[in-house]
Amino acid sequence: MINIYYLQEVFKITSDTFMLYKLIILHILSRVDFPLSNAQLTAFILEKEYTNYFNVQRAISELLEDGYINVKTIRNSSLYSITDTGYETLRFFDNMISAGIKDDIEEYLKQNKYRLKEEVSFPADYTQIRKGEFTVRLSVIERDTHIIDLSLTVPTEEDAISMCGKWREKSSEIYSYLMSALLS
Repeated sequence: MINIYYLQEVFKITSDTFMLYKLIILHILSRVDFPLSNAQLTAFILEKEYTNYFNVQRAISELLEDGYINVKTIRNSSLYSITDTGYETLRFFDNMISAGIKDDIEEYLKQNKYRLKEEVSFPADYTQIRKGEFTVRLSVIERDTHIIDLSLTVPTEEDAISMCGKWREKSSEIYSYLMSALLS
């Protein structure tokens, strides 16, 4: 028979350890000037084997509940950014993150910053406004500024999905066309 009390102790995470997971997330978000997806945050922490997926998700959830991070959902992706309260808290508890972990974060961001930013700089989403009508919203974001923010109405969900899927690849061509057409 399994001793439940023993298992609880084995899998118990001390509050200091769990606080460290939260601080790592805050530190990562403080080091970028764009939001990161749940997958991006989780990938780093799991790659370094700091903890497991469930603890990362719990930490993110608690940071949201406490107002230390914000979330913006686009399609099926949640994008997180640090709040002013999160910055304050991080500043106060920053010494709890070891230099080794901070170095890991800096190295990871140095190697992956362009790819991470690229992944979240071309949001494309759609919503159904009524039967047979969908609004597609396409954006290009650079340094928290919408370079282009385009909304189109299409008749089918398939059209909306197709437009969202092609947006990243076609956005610069469309932007160039619009600028030349509107400024000539």
